[in-house]
Amino acid sequence: MRKTRIGFVSLGCPKNQIDTEVMLHELIQEGYEIVAEDIKADIIIINTCAFITSAKKEAIDNILDIAWLKKKRLRGIIVTGCLAERYREQLLSEMPEIDAVLGTGSLHDIVGAVRHVDEKTKKNRTGSDGIVDGEADLKEENERYRLAAESEETEEEIKAEKEIEFISTSKRDKFLSFRDKNTLSLGGDRAITTPEYFAYMKIAEGCDNCCTYCIIPKLRGKFRSRPIDELVSEAKTLEGLGVKELVLVAQDTSRYGEDLYGEYSLAKLIRAVTDNTEIPWIRILYCYPDKITDELIEEFKNNSRLVNYIDIPIQHISDSVLKRMNRHGGSAVIRDAVGRLRKNVPGIVIRTTAIVGFPGETEEEFSELCEYIKEAQFDRFGAFTYSREEDTPAYNFENQIDEQIKQDRYDIIMKQQMKISDRQNKRKLGKTLQVICEGYDPVSEAYYGRSYADAPEIDGKIYFSSGRKLLEGEFVNVKINDILDYDLIGKVVEK
Repeated sequence: MRKTRIGFVSLGCPKNQIDTEVMLHELIQEGYEIVAEDIKADIIIINTCAFITSAKKEAIDNILDIAWLKKKRLRGIIVTGCLAERYREQLLSEMPEIDAVLGTGSLHDIVGAVRHVDEKTKKNRTGSDGIVDGEADLKEENERYRLAAESEETEEEIKAEKEIEFISTSKRDKFLSFRDKNTLSLGGDRAITTPEYFAYMKIAEGCDNCCTYCIIPKLRGKFRSRPIDELVSEAKTLEGLGVKELVLVAQDTSRYGEDLYGEYSLAKLIRAVTDNTEIPWIRILYCYPDKITDELIEEFKNNSRLVNYIDIPIQHISDSVLKRMNRHGGSAVIRDAVGRLRKNVPGIVIRTTAIVGFPGETEEEFSELCEYIKEAQFDRFGAFTYSREEDTPAYNFENQIDEQIKQDRYDIIMKQQMKISDRQNKRKLGKTLQVICEGYDPVSEAYYGRSYADAPEIDGKIYFSSGRKLLEGEFVNVKINDILDYDLIGKVVEK
């Protein structure tokens, strides 16, 4: 008998991608076949994002597109992740094509969900009415989880494992699981979906910052770090798989360890990883400016394998806007963090993001932001128009900004940044950069890759020619001889 084929659609940030990889591994271990093409799948899992309006729209569009396949051969649709956590009732009532919904705390229920959907849809195809005793199924599933549980499980974890519910519809039973997000087991084996030369590693989950525009704490739970020894073990495993660039991610990486060790411990984690592996590049994303410690700066300064690149989302520079956003520290803290990094770490690349059109943002406050972006000369900069999200404090703020004004401000600040980026790229002409080769583009007839200044899947590329064949993940030296918008062009030079 042919194995049930599972297709995956993973949306959102690298943190969500790691969740997808955990689910993939658990399904592969159970013997399911993973297929790359939707048309070949029996069941498709859509791991969604719901951070802002554009992410929600992307998720819904993907669900609708895949729902169309049910008219063909597709038997089941499972929705997981942030959209599922946030809009479970709406998904069930408005999209009857969905067969299972798993919240953000229910990653490890994916096998149970697939098994349930698989069995019920097979019955439907053979003439059964698809209606089952939900209580009996629930008891069976929970017994399986109990027997598989580790002996050191807490009562809370065991209780959380039983928080699976089923509802019946006129068409078929639907599998629902919404466990406590704060008891989700972090980490676990993964089926890596990135190219073998780089991988993300989630060092913490959740967030306690409670920015007024952000829904993440409600979707992902409280901030909790993974132990250093567990992360070192995962890093060693990834190194064994061929990873040459390890990217550390969390909602707030700079807060790492505060809950476990009573102090910010990101620098200690980085030292532990570099002491126990030989991974050439270690990169960190999503650091908050109020937690850029002197210890972390010293690690950048002294650790040659920690690439001189940091992502610090500032979101604004006006103290009045930052206060309304509930951002910690204010403009003085932002300026101080950027200044200390620039002073102590020569050549450090700083990436940041900002929100324009936040409720009440005046022309003066927006101009203040533009002036600071011009002053700071960030190497990488991205802007977002404020997304009004229900269940956040800012949703009910007065003086909501007109959408056209938001877009106009976005266009102004990004046009300004384009000039900054152009000047910075021109300074690289004639310089030789170490580049990790990511592949060959037959259209441009050139290899492409990234320097330490470019984070994967975020920043620009370097396109280059080579007198010899190169492998993905190979480090080469590239002399830059031209620029193309945000990208660089060069040629391999052999030393």
